[in-house]
Amino acid sequence: MKLAFQLAYKNLMGAGLRTWLNVGILSFAFVIIIFYNGMIDGWNEQSKRDSIAWEYGYGELRNDKYNPLDPFTIQDAHGVLPKEKSKDLTPILIRQATIYPHGRMMPITIKGIDTGQKTLQLPTQKLELSNAEIPVLIGTRMAASANLKEGDKVLLRWRDKNGTFDATNITVAGIFDTNVPTVDNGQFWISIDKLWEMTELTGNATLFIANQNFTPLKLNGWNFKTQMNLLKDLNDIIAMKKISGSIMYLLLLSIALLAIFDTQVLSVFRRQREIGTYIALGMTRRQVVGLFTVEGSMYSILATIVGCIYGIPIFVFMTKTGIGMPSASQEMGIAVAERIFPVYGAGLIFGTMVLVVASATLVSFLPARKIAKMNPVDALKGKLQ
Repeated sequence: MKLAFQLAYKNLMGAGLRTWLNVGILSFAFVIIIFYNGMIDGWNEQSKRDSIAWEYGYGELRNDKYNPLDPFTIQDAHGVLPKEKSKDLTPILIRQATIYPHGRMMPITIKGIDTGQKTLQLPTQKLELSNAEIPVLIGTRMAASANLKEGDKVLLRWRDKNGTFDATNITVAGIFDTNVPTVDNGQFWISIDKLWEMTELTGNATLFIANQNFTPLKLNGWNFKTQMNLLKDLNDIIAMKKISGSIMYLLLLSIALLAIFDTQVLSVFRRQREIGTYIALGMTRRQVVGLFTVEGSMYSILATIVGCIYGIPIFVFMTKTGIGMPSASQEMGIAVAERIFPVYGAGLIFGTMVLVVASATLVSFLPARKIAKMNPVDALKGKLQ
């Protein structure tokens, strides 16, 4: 085996530019695979972390009538949970309402939340500190959409539990910035005590956010959603992105492997006398096939080394500075940060190395199989069988 590696290395270095062209394109495919998957993994980690911190907590206990994808369920989707059962839970009451900023009419969702909660990252303490009669919190997207700023007052119209309309002025007590649009777009956050008073639904909640100490319970009229259930849509999107991205880097890898395959076919054709000499000197056909296979696989080894030389500085730079995302991506409806910081795990790097080396070895073995059918005499004469 040592002799095979020595001969393979000598032959590759002797090929000159052809070798480095193959190594260059294979190393580029190697770096692209790691870069793209690292970016997707980084987006996945950031989105999960932000979604848990801002929206999901450690799970949601939802009223059976509530469907977040169906706004028509909001009116009747609420209930009272016994106090002894609501330990380690943050209640949220959701109601539909309308605001009238600058003479416009905008439908919104108003959410009442406990101002002293610590489960979510929402700055609900601003509601406690505000001197306004009815303070509310909004996100930066909602503020831009309604053209509101901190301290502005706007007319709010809502319906109480009997369906009777009421209206009053509310004050923007704070504007928060989040990567999770589902707690921002079209939403106003208010003290749940104030919302109970406005709607006469004292003690009612549409859903509860669980903290890390909550133990899931089976309760009539309520359905508990775990973090895994809540993050399923995000995981499906990430999986779809990985599949679509794999098409791109598989094409790059295929081009590199095709170049190696062509090089090996040409080598077998042009080096027949060399092959015949090896066999005449006592090497078995399997050893000669192994020599050419090792020679082809060394392209991948050199490509890995070259890829590390220029890839590692790029990866280190990206993990420190992140990758800027276009502003349009913030309106996708899923958690996307302004900058995504790639995650390059050991499994991703070594898995990609194994993929590249195994693929290069396979495409090197395929043309080398012809050597096993060669007649040594004809090979020494430079004639194909």
